Amino acid sequence: MRSKLTALAAAGVLSLCSTLQVHAGSVTQPGETLGAAAGAPLPPGVYFTNTLSYGCRDISPEDVCATVTIPVIVWSTPWKVLGARLQVLAWTPALDVGQDSEPPDTFGLYRAGFYNPGGLLQLAWDLGGGWGVSYGIGAYFENDTDVSWSDTSLNQRLAVSYTGNGWNLTANLIYGNHFDSVSGDPQFGACPHVAGLNCNPDFLNLDLTATKKFGKWEFGPVAFASWDMSTPLDGYPRQRQWAVGGLVGYDFGPVNLQLYATADVFQDNYNGYENRFWTRITFPIWNPKVYDPVPVRRY
Repeated sequence: MRSKLTALAAAGVLSLCSTLQVHAGSVTQPGETLGAAAGAPLPPGVYFTNTLSYGCRDISPEDVCATVTIPVIVWSTPWKVLGARLQVLAWTPALDVGQDSEPPDTFGLYRAGFYNPGGLLQLAWDLGGGWGVSYGIGAYFENDTDVSWSDTSLNQRLAVSYTGNGWNLTANLIYGNHFDSVSGDPQFGACPHVAGLNCNPDFLNLDLTATKKFGKWEFGPVAFASWDMSTPLDGYPRQRQWAVGGLVGYDFGPVNLQLYATADVFQDNYNGYENRFWTRITFPIWNPKVYDPVPVRRY
């Protein structure tokens, strides 16, 4: 991912590119849902969460950096389907990406704009004993900008969470399928050695959280991985990465704040390792009854 400043949402999610020449990786940003108890149903109501991150990948001769912002609106409906809470998510991400050079933008490699908007329908089951499971299906929609994907992609999410005794132990698996594997529409990057074409690989993300609450404070390790799952063209270099980090959070009452940092420990075909800093703020917009301030950490 890359440089300076702006916005995005997932959700989450999205991913960017590994270099300014090659657009590959996840549409959902790897690590976007860290710290979120994505398997647990929310109390009925409307919630807002925004995940903002800045990171650089050490690609020679200069780092490639990106700022990503992911605002998400979540409606936890009063309805249940098959015993699960029906929840609706919508996001409109944005990002700012470029080469971190001196003087700035020496090579003219800088882009900013809105990322692919999207939405998700989700069923979340409370299994009792602090355990929850959720399944969601939705899409990121085609967006004609230099920093977005050039097609619509299906997005499916399966999450398991344990939230008993102040813990948040969550595994969130996210799978994306592109409707067009190769396209000629505007996109940030291109297929290797094929001028004018853009590669859209299917992807798999895994976000892992293991935090514990101590009063209003929250601490714990986090990790994520992502894999390209298809080869749009012969010779396309599939990308993989693993990253680890730590999270600290504080519950201000209705507002919950989380900060975390991650660093790549393995990468394949990204041409460099990334360090990224994240912040997330979450609060209820509306609840059908008096709000009992319970930490809300998911979307």
